[in-house]
Amino acid sequence: MSRRTSTLVAAVLLVVVVVGVGTLVRVPFVAMGPGPTYDTLGTLDGTPVVAVTGTQTYPTAGHLNMTTVAVNDGVTALTALGYWLQSDRRLVPRDSVYPPGQTTEEVDRQNTEQFAASETSAEAAALAELGLPTRVTVAEVVPGSAADGVLRAGDTIVSVGDTPVSTPEQLAGSLTGTSAGQTVPVTYERDGVRTTVPVVLGQGDGRGMLGVRGGVEPVTGDITISLGDVGGPSAGLMFALAVVDKLTPGELNGGRFVAGTGTIDAAGTVGPIGGIPFKMIAAKDAGATVFLVPDANCAEAAANAPAGLQLVRVSTLAGAVDALEGLDRGATVPSCTP
Repeated sequence: MSRRTSTLVAAVLLVVVVVGVGTLVRVPFVAMGPGPTYDTLGTLDGTPVVAVTGTQTYPTAGHLNMTTVAVNDGVTALTALGYWLQSDRRLVPRDSVYPPGQTTEEVDRQNTEQFAASETSAEAAALAELGLPTRVTVAEVVPGSAADGVLRAGDTIVSVGDTPVSTPEQLAGSLTGTSAGQTVPVTYERDGVRTTVPVVLGQGDGRGMLGVRGGVEPVTGDITISLGDVGGPSAGLMFALAVVDKLTPGELNGGRFVAGTGTIDAAGTVGPIGGIPFKMIAAKDAGATVFLVPDANCAEAAANAPAGLQLVRVSTLAGAVDALEGLDRGATVPSCTP
């Protein structure tokens, strides 16, 4: 074999080894980029994303899309190079998404719990914005808890001890001053029948624990949010707006394609989120012309806004409703500026 041939063979073998190693060796990064968007006024696999039943609702139009960030784990040296070359992707330390000491399953479970909590907060905020009376339902019973075997998902909790309950905050407050082992009467409704039972409380954080995750519903009607495997709390604002839109006459978005993001609490306060540059790209690619931005994210959003996407600054659910109604009137609304 000639020296030239030997050199060529060695080079080919080196490339094969480098590529092979690059496809096998993982690096301590994840790739983040634009994720899918979902219209909270629409359907997913034939099921309404936000369904309001048992009460008067009104037609909607346009879009109120929630946005997500795609996270790609298991990045190898070779795929990292590919992601680095993509303008809409960013490599971030894996520990910033999956903290040391936590498995991916544990992080995913936390995201699922945050998403469920955001649904409850969104419903509570929307109903409070509309001034509608509410009731507390059992969204989930913690296995092995005091409520396990007593309450079921779907039950309406009427009172705990001497405290009437109509909001999740009242449910939490009803246990103030209690302790593990204490017996309290819990009154609930199931299938139209009201029942009072004694419950021995478990150990909570400095007080007794009932062991349920409370949901909130209008006194008349039910709200159901269905969105598959999405996790995290950042869809709360868009869920709340969808509930408001369906329970009020007219089109809240004026028929526009509106997208947005933001956490929300039961009082209607909109909180900051992560990954807003990717969410804006996803919204623009989906067809949005207006994007609702939490006030705390405005500077980052303004610095990374895609061309043709109007950024609207919001800090409360009421402010978001006012801004959308203002857009429909052609009024000046709060914006994010560089």
